[in-house]
Amino acid sequence: MIWSVGGLADSREAYAQRHAPQEPSAGSELLAFSTTVGESQLLTVIDPKIRVISVYHVESDGKIALKSVRRIEWDLKMVQLNSAAPLPQEVRSLVEQ
Repeated sequence: MIWSVGGLADSREAYAQRHAPQEPSAGSELLAFSTTVGESQLLTVIDPKIRVISVYHVESDGKIALKSVRRIEWDLKMVQLNSAAPLPQEVRSLVEQ
């Protein structure tokens, strides 16, 4: 789920509007996904250009805290991590037979 967030000029209240997930366009810089957890939200922001993911905790009163940032470039080059059998190379050898 992708969200855009804004505020009203004459109000201290913020509003959020849901958008259907879409492929990033050529002008898109960031992707944002929100998940409700109890009374708060986790907001994940992805910068696909530099391959960085940031995670924020958003409380119901509007307080926002950065929880994690990670460059995923090297993660995406891994073949496996915490994999259970059959491992990727085992599947590959079965398919190639």
